[in-house]
Amino acid sequence: MFRDHYLNYAQLLAQLEHWARDHADVVRLGSLGLSAEGRSIPLLIIGQNPDRQRPAIWVDANMHASEVCGTNVALAIAADVIALMGGSELAGGKPLPRPMVECLRTALFYIVPRLTPDGAEQFVRHGRPLRSSPVDDRVPQKSPRWVTTDIDGDGWIGCMRQACPGGELSELQDDQGQRIEPPVLVPRLPEDEGPFFRLYPEGHIEHFDGHCIPEPHYLSDNAHDFNRNFPYHWAPEPEEAGSGPYPGSAPEVRAVLDFATRHPNIMVWLSLHAFGGVLIRPLGDQPDAKMDPHDLSIFEQVEAWMTEHTGYPTVSGFHEFLYAPDKPIHGDLMDYAYHQRGALAYVVELWDVFKQIGNAPKKPFMDNYTKLTRRDMRALVDFDRTHNAGRIFKSWRKFNHPQIGEVELAGFDPRVGILNPPLESIAQTCDAQSAAFLRVASLLPQLKLVVLRQTQGDAHVRTDVQIRNDGYLASYGPSSARLLPHAEPLRVTVRCESTQLLAPAVPQMDIGHLEGWGGGLYGRTNGFEPWTRGNDSERVISFITAGAGRLHVEVGSCRVGTFRLEIDVP
Repeated sequence: MFRDHYLNYAQLLAQLEHWARDHADVVRLGSLGLSAEGRSIPLLIIGQNPDRQRPAIWVDANMHASEVCGTNVALAIAADVIALMGGSELAGGKPLPRPMVECLRTALFYIVPRLTPDGAEQFVRHGRPLRSSPVDDRVPQKSPRWVTTDIDGDGWIGCMRQACPGGELSELQDDQGQRIEPPVLVPRLPEDEGPFFRLYPEGHIEHFDGHCIPEPHYLSDNAHDFNRNFPYHWAPEPEEAGSGPYPGSAPEVRAVLDFATRHPNIMVWLSLHAFGGVLIRPLGDQPDAKMDPHDLSIFEQVEAWMTEHTGYPTVSGFHEFLYAPDKPIHGDLMDYAYHQRGALAYVVELWDVFKQIGNAPKKPFMDNYTKLTRRDMRALVDFDRTHNAGRIFKSWRKFNHPQIGEVELAGFDPRVGILNPPLESIAQTCDAQSAAFLRVASLLPQLKLVVLRQTQGDAHVRTDVQIRNDGYLASYGPSSARLLPHAEPLRVTVRCESTQLLAPAVPQMDIGHLEGWGGGLYGRTNGFEPWTRGNDSERVISFITAGAGRLHVEVGSCRVGTFRLEIDVP
């Protein structure tokens, strides 16, 4: 169902349980933790021998309640990964190069398809517009505020318009000056003749004094924006709306922090949002001049794949995705994953609705959301009629509101077609994103242990073991992650069975890090003088032993897990 419908919580769990049951050799279904309302936040772990820690990929989705398409794409990625483990070589229905397939088959995937099960359930079942969680645990509010409720009892929470001479909205007209049917609201212009309207969420006003109608706000009756509650660059309200009283105050966010802290092996991190049709990369708090140049080069490679497979542009969070100029977003997940967890992290805003109405991407990208013309709105009406089964713009119906009098309900529903793709476009969106992301996921380090040679002496045997990294990323992950506390050096441990270790003098030693071969779209070499940097992706350790037996060699770190090799000594 996830390729043509948006799932409620029970349907989501049924899909995950099906995979865990039918693919028990490569799938584990667990829980990241409990939501504020007590729902389990499902966690899917996929990989050959999924209980063994090794370099891993994280995918999360639907941290904002209305952005349910992220769940569908996360499930599509999971489906492709399960198929890869079973012998497929496809991603999003397209052939994946064999070297990438081989890397992905050794990797570990952590997929959290719905970070806000409470909020998404409200949205999918009742259409309630809210940011993340429906739970409001703030100290009781005494000021008037809007509380979204099903005011007419039809099972659906939409919006209300009210005619008002001082209203900021008017009705859209066609090129001949005739009102478009059903009526579509647009910002009022000085030459408009009316009627004029104000738009409110469907619901009631708490602490209403009978006269003053408060300004609607998307956080008026729910406290958290999960994507402002992470610890990196966190700021309290009112500096950052929805940030919560402290980092990780939302239990759903705290569950992510706890898991990520316990799993330093996460090296690639994708967070799925909607809408806009754009990839947002670090940095979110500083200009590109402050970014690690090697990381920036890798993101150029990611951008190339994203453009090829999805058509989405790639933008810097700081340069093109700020809500106010020179005011970085505080406490967002992308910056936490990149700066504090050392992951190659980015956000995808799914669903390129701007392209569907004929708009070329604006710079900065945020202008696409705020600078819409009436021509754009007419194009959106045409798109809704011809490609979205008329799901957005509907007829208004009169209702007598118990507090503010006569209103009209239900004429505007952004749930499918604006906030998320039309049902008919879900499969295409899933395929394109999986085809692009699994290429990024294949950039993990790949450690190998190989016996180079054994030399027999008069009274000893010398065994030379090569430890190498055949992967794209270094053993510490992206370049900027090297100094993080959990990017610990690789440690070699040897245990002797029957034979006696003569050298090295101790059975444990740190060997530092192993570089990867990747350097971004254009590599770390000059095309006219393609010198390489030597063999810093490998080390050779010599073990000198006396007597026949066996060596048990282990190499690893908390970042890459543990790799083992058993060697017979003659």
